[in-house]
Amino acid sequence: MTDLDDGFLVEITIDGVHEAMRAGRLTARQLVEFYLARIAAYDKAGPSINSIISINASALDEADALDAKYQASGLTGPLHGIPMVIKDQGDVIGQPTTMGSVLFAGHQPNRDAFALAKLKAAGAIILGKSTLGELGAGDTHGSLFGSTRNVFDFERTAGGSSGGSGAAVSANFCTVGIGQEGFSSIRRPAAWNGIAGMRPTAGLVSRDGIYGGWPSINGSLGPMARNVRDLAILLDTLVGYDANDPITALGAHRIADSYSADLTVGALQGARIGILREPCGYATEPDSDDFKAIDEVFSRAVDELKQQGADVVDPIVIPDLVELLSKRARSATEDDESFAHYVSGSAAPPFRSRREAMVSEVFKGVSRGAQARWSAKPNQDSYHDYIKARDTLMLNLHQVMASLRLDAIVHKAVEHQPTLIADGLNPPFRDQTGAIHINTFLVFVPSVVVPCGFTRNGLPAGLTFLGRPYDDAAMLRYAYAYEQATRHRRSPSLGPQHVQ
Repeated sequence: MTDLDDGFLVEITIDGVHEAMRAGRLTARQLVEFYLARIAAYDKAGPSINSIISINASALDEADALDAKYQASGLTGPLHGIPMVIKDQGDVIGQPTTMGSVLFAGHQPNRDAFALAKLKAAGAIILGKSTLGELGAGDTHGSLFGSTRNVFDFERTAGGSSGGSGAAVSANFCTVGIGQEGFSSIRRPAAWNGIAGMRPTAGLVSRDGIYGGWPSINGSLGPMARNVRDLAILLDTLVGYDANDPITALGAHRIADSYSADLTVGALQGARIGILREPCGYATEPDSDDFKAIDEVFSRAVDELKQQGADVVDPIVIPDLVELLSKRARSATEDDESFAHYVSGSAAPPFRSRREAMVSEVFKGVSRGAQARWSAKPNQDSYHDYIKARDTLMLNLHQVMASLRLDAIVHKAVEHQPTLIADGLNPPFRDQTGAIHINTFLVFVPSVVVPCGFTRNGLPAGLTFLGRPYDDAAMLRYAYAYEQATRHRRSPSLGPQHVQ
């Protein structure tokens, strides 16, 4: 197909795939073959982005079956023939779930996670599993795969913990991807790889069959894509009540009729947007040149919001923001309970408890960061202080939005440029620098990240739209309007290889 030589499939959207299918220019098999060739050329060779842990051996067969269905009756669903990658902590029948760790090497859970089954029912092809921060957290390093590279600077990290999905989507190894966020884990790799990403309000998307789910409530499954409309199309399919993830009861009656149907280019006209400028990212360094490089891009983005007719309130101040965010703490029991809940649904889990895993010989091979997280002993008093701080900050946030009549708050996705891989693997272990986690600290507020330009060093930066609980549809509308007006997304140059 000569269109492939012209770069026809690079940057293609979900709508673009379906338009090409209707025009007879593209089949699901051809699309899968295109992505597999790019993965071979750029992920496994060339710059060796290293974003894919495993490939679905049945992907071409699934594509053939979808092509046959298309010839018989047209599209089978809104994601018909769309190849996507899944952060490797979600279960898909016939594919391993490894968490990027030697602890789960060869783990075959033999089930579909609830939300991922919905994607497959809508016609999606799960092309493969993407790299992640080992055991679902931290930067994208793991004992099973090594480190994932940033697609705009191969010496820098892709971010974490959904760095594999972020890099793969940006590099056009798939049409769209799925990440999971507990601490800027979708938004940071989205911003650092120059794509859009979303952490939906907790309770909209089930985490059953996802490592790091119930009874923990702060982790959320979310879409990652090269454009906001594809985020919304994915979210339309992902949402839904699931009795096996009780938190979804809170979102069951808050689901929008459609997240993709009401996207308009004029959504920012008259929208009242508060600009949060106070430095509040993890280990942020406001006096550094690195911070200032991002700040320059952010200031230009604020001007672009004004140009689109937004009523900008700049700056806003959320009382005690930094002090309250510093209270983040883990539960003394939640991690153990969440681990046990996940493995209880697996056909053959390698371990039945975190304790069993930690005393095994295999645990010695786990990466330094993951070992440190698992070995840290949570303090119940600190966790209690965190819960109080979370309630206080939620009230403070709502009061600011109410008193200033704000429709959304905009802040930097990350306050620093992507860090060097070497700095994350060696002392002082620079990791997650500048990551802002207001949404995951509060749990029940949505965030959407969209590209907002490049720094003077040629590295991507992102803008975050943050809203009230279950105001996900509005955040998508604002992000879409900004994206369509500015078009900051840029496809990375991965090298001289020519993919046929």
